Amino acid sequence: MTVVLGAHNLSKEENSQQHLQVAAYHPHPNYDGKQEYDIMLLKLKHNAKLNKYVKPIGLPKKDGKTPANVNCVVAGWGRTGAQEIASDVLRETTEKVQFSFECKKIWQKHFNTEHMICTKFDRKKGGICQGDSGGPLICNSKPQGITAFTCENECNNPKYPHVFTKLHFFLPWIKKILQE
Repeated sequence: MTVVLGAHNLSKEENSQQHLQVAAYHPHPNYDGKQEYDIMLLKLKHNAKLNKYVKPIGLPKKDGKTPANVNCVVAGWGRTGAQEIASDVLRETTEKVQFSFECKKIWQKHFNTEHMICTKFDRKKGGICQGDSGGPLICNSKPQGITAFTCENECNNPKYPHVFTKLHFFLPWIKKILQE
């Protein structure tokens, strides 16, 4: 597997892009192919070259709870609507963190309040959709989540909040893998 860093337009080679081979994969040991524990760390064979296109973002605080109604940035190359094709160009927009109990009420058994976070969004501005999985949820300049899932055929229906893997829950596991 190859990771591409510094990309903006996936349909062409850009001078900003770095293609790096993956040396090791670290899926979470509790991941079962469904929504829960949907997180994996990749170890690259070589270090990335840091520049204005490729920068570290850091990790959230261990107790870093993101309160409801905070605006966060999401980004990805996924669809811009349920019936649209994926984007060649990286897109970003804002989504607002929603109360966990609201997400639990809608997603029921598919939403675990302990290690998931969800957002509401404005249909006009758009939000995450199929193809954006693995993308960031950045709140107050810190990553708080990783895009996990949306309503399969209605990603742009505000009735269904968007769901992210909650990063701060996984910090002990991430730090353990980083020490190996």
